[in-house]
Amino acid sequence: MKNSASKYSSFILSGVILLLLLTAYFTLPGFKDFVDTTVRVLTNGNTEITRAYFKDFGVWGPVAIILFIILQMFLIIFPSWIPIIVAVMAYGVWWGSLISLTGVVLASYIGYFIGEKLKGVFLTKIFGEDNLKKMDFWIGNYGFGSVILFRISPFLSNDSISFIAGMLGMDLKKFIYATLCGMLPLTIAIAYFAEDPSKLKDGLYWIGGIGLVAYLIYILLDYKKRKKNSNSKS
Repeated sequence: MKNSASKYSSFILSGVILLLLLTAYFTLPGFKDFVDTTVRVLTNGNTEITRAYFKDFGVWGPVAIILFIILQMFLIIFPSWIPIIVAVMAYGVWWGSLISLTGVVLASYIGYFIGEKLKGVFLTKIFGEDNLKKMDFWIGNYGFGSVILFRISPFLSNDSISFIAGMLGMDLKKFIYATLCGMLPLTIAIAYFAEDPSKLKDGLYWIGGIGLVAYLIYILLDYKKRKKNSNSKS
Protein backbone atom coordinates (compact mmCIF):
# COMPACT_ATOMS: atom_id res chain seq x y z
CA MET A 1 0.00 0.00 0.00
CA LYS A 2 2.89 2.36 0.76
CA ASN A 3 4.37 1.88 -2.70
CA SER A 4 0.98 2.33 -4.30
CA ALA A 5 0.29 5.53 -2.41
CA SER A 6 3.75 6.92 -3.03
CA LYS A 7 3.26 6.77 -6.79
CA TYR A 8 0.60 9.43 -6.47
CA SER A 9 2.34 11.67 -3.92
CA SER A 10 3.75 13.99 -6.61
CA PHE A 11 0.32 14.34 -8.20
CA ILE A 12 -1.23 15.09 -4.81
CA LEU A 13 1.32 17.86 -4.19
CA SER A 14 0.70 19.26 -7.67
CA GLY A 15 -3.03 19.15 -7.04
CA VAL A 16 -2.68 21.06 -3.77
CA ILE A 17 -0.58 23.80 -5.38
CA LEU A 18 -2.95 24.00 -8.35
CA LEU A 19 -5.91 24.26 -5.99
CA LEU A 20 -4.23 27.15 -4.16
CA LEU A 21 -3.58 28.93 -7.47
CA LEU A 22 -7.19 28.42 -8.58
CA THR A 23 -8.43 29.70 -5.22
CA ALA A 24 -6.28 32.82 -5.61
CA TYR A 25 -7.55 33.25 -9.17
CA PHE A 26 -11.21 33.22 -8.17
CA THR A 27 -10.88 35.13 -4.90
CA LEU A 28 -8.27 37.79 -5.68
CA PRO A 29 -9.46 40.18 -8.43
CA GLY A 30 -5.97 41.64 -8.95
CA PHE A 31 -4.42 38.20 -9.48
CA LYS A 32 -7.25 37.20 -11.83
CA ASP A 33 -6.81 40.34 -13.94
CA PHE A 34 -3.04 39.76 -14.14
CA VAL A 35 -3.46 36.14 -15.26
CA ASP A 36 -6.16 36.98 -17.81
CA THR A 37 -4.14 39.83 -19.30
CA THR A 38 -0.95 37.76 -19.48
CA VAL A 39 -2.75 34.87 -21.20
CA ARG A 40 -4.30 37.24 -23.74
CA VAL A 41 -0.90 38.77 -24.49
CA LEU A 42 0.85 35.40 -24.85
CA THR A 43 -1.84 34.04 -27.17
CA ASN A 44 -2.29 37.11 -29.37
CA GLY A 45 0.33 35.94 -31.88
CA ASN A 46 1.99 39.36 -32.02
CA THR A 47 5.59 39.18 -30.79
CA GLU A 48 5.97 42.96 -30.52
CA ILE A 49 2.95 43.28 -28.23
CA THR A 50 4.20 40.40 -26.08
CA ARG A 51 7.68 41.89 -25.68
CA ALA A 52 6.31 45.36 -24.99
CA TYR A 53 4.06 43.91 -22.27
CA PHE A 54 6.93 42.16 -20.49
CA LYS A 55 9.22 45.16 -20.96
CA ASP A 56 6.90 47.15 -18.69
CA PHE A 57 7.75 44.78 -15.84
CA GLY A 58 11.44 45.71 -16.01
CA VAL A 59 13.69 43.34 -14.09
CA TRP A 60 10.67 41.69 -12.48
CA GLY A 61 9.67 40.10 -15.80
CA PRO A 62 12.66 37.70 -15.96
CA VAL A 63 12.39 37.18 -12.19
CA ALA A 64 8.73 36.15 -12.55
CA ILE A 65 9.60 33.65 -15.31
CA ILE A 66 12.43 32.17 -13.23
CA LEU A 67 10.10 31.86 -10.22
CA PHE A 68 7.51 30.19 -12.45
CA ILE A 69 10.13 27.66 -13.63
CA ILE A 70 10.94 26.87 -9.99
CA LEU A 71 7.24 26.59 -9.09
CA GLN A 72 6.63 24.40 -12.15
CA MET A 73 9.00 21.86 -10.59
CA PHE A 74 6.15 21.04 -8.19
CA LEU A 75 3.46 21.21 -10.89
CA ILE A 76 4.32 18.05 -12.79
CA ILE A 77 1.06 18.22 -14.74
CA PHE A 78 2.45 21.24 -16.61
CA PRO A 79 5.05 20.60 -19.35
CA SER A 80 8.46 21.98 -18.42
CA TRP A 81 8.90 23.58 -21.85
CA ILE A 82 6.01 26.05 -21.42
CA PRO A 83 8.01 28.66 -19.44
CA ILE A 84 10.82 28.35 -22.00
CA ILE A 85 8.41 29.32 -24.77
CA VAL A 86 7.09 32.20 -22.65
CA ALA A 87 10.64 33.45 -22.03
CA VAL A 88 11.50 33.30 -25.74
CA MET A 89 8.29 35.06 -26.77
CA ALA A 90 8.91 37.77 -24.19
CA TYR A 91 12.65 38.33 -24.52
CA GLY A 92 13.78 36.77 -27.78
CA VAL A 93 15.84 33.66 -28.50
CA TRP A 94 19.09 34.49 -26.71
CA TRP A 95 17.85 36.37 -23.64
CA GLY A 96 14.87 34.03 -23.36
CA SER A 97 17.18 31.00 -23.46
CA LEU A 98 19.49 32.53 -20.83
CA ILE A 99 16.55 33.31 -18.52
CA SER A 100 15.20 29.78 -18.98
CA LEU A 101 18.54 28.10 -18.27
CA THR A 102 18.99 30.28 -15.17
CA GLY A 103 15.59 29.17 -13.91
CA VAL A 104 16.28 25.50 -14.66
CA VAL A 105 19.64 25.54 -12.87
CA LEU A 106 18.15 27.23 -9.79
CA ALA A 107 15.22 24.79 -9.79
CA SER A 108 17.68 21.90 -10.14
CA TYR A 109 19.68 23.06 -7.11
CA ILE A 110 16.50 23.46 -5.05
CA GLY A 111 15.12 20.07 -6.15
CA TYR A 112 18.46 18.38 -5.46
CA PHE A 113 18.73 19.78 -1.93
CA ILE A 114 15.11 18.92 -1.16
CA GLY A 115 15.80 15.37 -2.33
CA GLU A 116 18.96 15.27 -0.22
CA LYS A 117 16.94 16.19 2.88
CA LEU A 118 14.42 13.43 2.13
CA LYS A 119 16.94 10.59 1.88
CA GLY A 120 17.37 7.84 4.43
CA VAL A 121 14.44 6.14 6.10
CA PHE A 122 11.92 8.54 4.57
CA LEU A 123 13.25 7.75 1.09
CA THR A 124 12.81 4.02 1.69
CA LYS A 125 9.24 4.55 2.92
CA ILE A 126 8.32 6.54 -0.19
CA PHE A 127 9.79 4.32 -2.89
CA GLY A 128 10.17 0.95 -1.15
CA GLU A 129 13.37 -1.07 -0.94
CA ASP A 130 13.00 -2.83 -4.32
CA ASN A 131 12.34 0.38 -6.26
CA LEU A 132 15.10 2.14 -4.38
CA LYS A 133 17.63 -0.54 -5.38
CA LYS A 134 16.64 -0.17 -9.04
CA MET A 135 16.88 3.61 -8.88
CA ASP A 136 20.21 3.39 -7.10
CA PHE A 137 21.51 1.11 -9.87
CA TRP A 138 20.42 3.51 -12.63
CA ILE A 139 21.80 6.58 -10.90
CA GLY A 140 25.04 4.79 -10.05
CA ASN A 141 25.61 3.34 -13.51
CA TYR A 142 23.67 5.60 -15.86
CA GLY A 143 23.12 8.69 -13.73
CA PHE A 144 24.78 11.18 -16.04
CA GLY A 145 23.06 9.82 -19.15
CA SER A 146 19.72 9.49 -17.33
CA VAL A 147 19.77 13.14 -16.28
CA ILE A 148 20.61 14.23 -19.83
CA LEU A 149 17.78 12.10 -21.24
CA PHE A 150 15.23 13.43 -18.74
CA ARG A 151 16.35 16.99 -19.38
CA ILE A 152 16.49 16.83 -23.17
CA SER A 153 13.19 15.01 -23.60
CA PRO A 154 10.19 17.37 -23.42
CA PHE A 155 7.86 14.43 -22.72
CA LEU A 156 9.51 13.05 -19.59
CA SER A 157 9.04 14.38 -16.06
CA ASN A 158 12.42 16.09 -16.03
CA ASP A 159 11.77 17.85 -12.74
CA SER A 160 11.51 14.65 -10.68
CA ILE A 161 15.08 13.75 -11.64
CA SER A 162 16.31 16.61 -9.42
CA PHE A 163 14.66 15.11 -6.34
CA ILE A 164 15.86 11.61 -7.20
CA ALA A 165 19.46 12.73 -7.81
CA GLY A 166 19.53 14.43 -4.41
CA MET A 167 17.89 11.51 -2.66
CA LEU A 168 20.36 8.99 -4.07
CA GLY A 169 23.40 11.16 -3.47
CA MET A 170 24.49 11.78 -7.06
CA ASP A 171 27.47 14.13 -7.21
CA LEU A 172 26.04 17.66 -7.33
CA LYS A 173 28.52 19.05 -9.87
CA LYS A 174 28.00 16.03 -12.10
CA PHE A 175 24.23 16.45 -11.81
CA ILE A 176 24.28 20.16 -12.70
CA TYR A 177 26.65 19.53 -15.61
CA ALA A 178 24.37 16.78 -16.94
CA THR A 179 21.38 19.12 -16.50
CA LEU A 180 23.09 21.77 -18.62
CA CYS A 181 24.11 19.19 -21.25
CA GLY A 182 20.46 18.19 -21.61
CA MET A 183 18.75 21.55 -21.19
CA LEU A 184 21.04 23.60 -23.42
CA PRO A 185 20.15 21.83 -26.69
CA LEU A 186 16.50 21.51 -25.63
CA THR A 187 16.25 25.22 -24.79
CA ILE A 188 17.93 26.30 -28.02
CA ALA A 189 15.74 23.96 -30.08
CA ILE A 190 12.54 25.14 -28.37
CA ALA A 191 13.65 28.76 -28.79
CA TYR A 192 14.19 28.12 -32.50
CA PHE A 193 10.85 26.40 -33.04
CA ALA A 194 9.01 28.89 -30.83
CA GLU A 195 9.69 31.55 -33.45
CA ASP A 196 7.35 29.53 -35.69
CA PRO A 197 4.65 27.95 -33.46
CA SER A 198 3.33 25.84 -36.37
CA LYS A 199 6.58 23.83 -36.28
CA LEU A 200 6.83 23.62 -32.49
CA LYS A 201 4.93 20.35 -32.00
CA ASP A 202 6.93 18.46 -34.65
CA GLY A 203 10.13 19.98 -33.28
CA LEU A 204 9.39 18.70 -29.77
CA TYR A 205 8.73 15.20 -31.09
CA TRP A 206 12.03 15.23 -32.97
CA ILE A 207 13.94 16.46 -29.93
CA GLY A 208 12.41 13.84 -27.62
CA GLY A 209 12.79 11.04 -30.16
CA ILE A 210 16.45 11.75 -30.94
CA GLY A 211 17.28 12.04 -27.23
CA LEU A 212 15.58 8.73 -26.41
CA VAL A 213 17.23 6.85 -29.29
CA ALA A 214 20.67 8.23 -28.37
CA TYR A 215 20.18 7.16 -24.75
CA LEU A 216 19.05 3.64 -25.68
CA ILE A 217 22.12 3.25 -27.88
CA TYR A 218 24.28 4.41 -24.99
CA ILE A 219 22.73 1.84 -22.63
CA LEU A 220 23.06 -0.97 -25.21
CA LEU A 221 26.74 -0.24 -25.81
CA ASP A 222 27.39 0.02 -22.07
CA TYR A 223 25.55 -3.28 -21.45
CA LYS A 224 27.67 -5.06 -24.06
CA LYS A 225 30.81 -3.58 -22.53
CA ARG A 226 29.83 -4.76 -19.04
CA LYS A 227 28.93 -8.23 -20.31
CA LYS A 228 32.25 -8.49 -22.16
CA ASN A 229 34.19 -7.44 -19.06
CA SER A 230 32.22 -9.90 -16.92
CA ASN A 231 32.95 -12.78 -19.32
CA SER A 232 36.65 -11.90 -19.48
CA LYS A 233 36.92 -11.95 -15.66
CA SER A 234 35.19 -15.32 -15.40
